[in-house]
Order: sequence, then structure tokens, then C-alpha cells
Amino acid sequence: MSALPDGKKLVRSPSGLRMVPENGAFHSPFSLNEPQWVPDKECARCMQCDTKFDFIRRKHHCRRCGRCFCDKCCSKKVALPRMCFVDPVRQCAQCSLASQKEMEFYDKQLKVLLGGGSFVATLGTSEKSETMMCRLSNNHRYLFMDGESHFEVELSRISSMQILTDGSSPGGGTSRASGMLLHYKPMGAQDAQQLKVEAADDRKAAALWLAAMHKAAKLLYEARDH
Repeated sequence: MSALPDGKKLVRSPSGLRMVPENGAFHSPFSLNEPQWVPDKECARCMQCDTKFDFIRRKHHCRRCGRCFCDKCCSKKVALPRMCFVDPVRQCAQCSLASQKEMEFYDKQLKVLLGGGSFVATLGTSEKSETMMCRLSNNHRYLFMDGESHFEVELSRISSMQILTDGSSPGGGTSRASGMLLHYKPMGAQDAQQLKVEAADDRKAAALWLAAMHKAAKLLYEARDH
């Protein structure tokens, strides 16, 4: 029996157990590849505190950056869902801080994106708009737009995203997100397509969804640059 496209498999790497998609092409666009470890022969000293390694002071590799550290500088075990690890893994201080910050996205904002929000969507330069439910797919690879019509936007094909606001405050404070402008290239298309979505009825819920999408975009761009 062939594996389902979104099926998962358990694999063991030098860094630990990982639950990854059966088909490598179906990785989450937020995911990061495991780094190549700095070879042991090139690590005579801790790459943070410069402590020399010996029989007592053992070397450890950070599972996120692949660099070599002593136990003191690489003692924290932190969840790393962007690399699909089943259990928390050893990370250096800098990487563990980054991973802990990302957990807010996975614990809270990702649930908001999966739940969806109601928006008025305008495709391209059309004058016709439609109220649609916009939500992230369960595999994190698509934005589903559902209304009288239905279409999908593949996150990996988004070239730019701009969060629209309801106006800047006089004191320069942060204003509430009210919409989003996307440019993406549909599969098989030569030219980029524009999608504009604006908050429908529940503006507070829409603002929360847009804030989560803004964080998702940061992770998406970081994954591309990784």
C-alpha cells in the first residue's frame, strides 16, 4: 500500500527521533533542515566560552545550529518542532532562546491560523469581492479560501505579504491589523497573482488571525533563507 501524501514516519538521526512526512515534498513550509554538525576533529574548544575539551569536559553539539559546545554552554533541552523532533533536544543558549520564542507560535498562533477568520477577499484587480473563511491547512502548506467559491494559496509560492492596518495612531503607536495583501504565483502560471483580504464582521478576531499570519510569514522567510 502506498503511503498517504500527508502520512508520517518516525526516523532516527544523530540528533534524536523525528516525526517527518512520508513524502519529503510535503514538509511544512515553516520547517528547518537539520544542520551539519561541526566535525569533532575541528572542535578542540567550546565555541562559546573557549573551554578546552578533555576526558572530563565533553563536547556537545547544538541540534539547531550544529556548533560544538561544553555541557555548561549547551545544557538546555528545548522543544524544536521546526525540525520535527519528538522530544526536547539539546541546544545552545542562543538557539534555545529562539526555539522558546517560536513555541508561542506553535502553542497559540498556529491554532488561530488553523481555526480561520472571516474576510472580504478580492482576487487580482477584480472589482468583485467575496466574504470568505480564510484558514491554514492542517499540513501548514496552504491557505484555504472558502465562500461561494473556493481556491487555495500555496505558502511556498507567496513572494510578498503586507499587513494592512486601520491607520496609524497620532503618537506613532501600533495600530490594529485590518487586512492583508499577498502576491503569489499559482502553479503553472507565468505571472504573479494578487490577493487582498480585509476584515469582515469580527474585526478583533480578524486582527488576531492577521497577527498570527504575520508571525507565520517571518518563519516562512527564515526557512527559505536557512
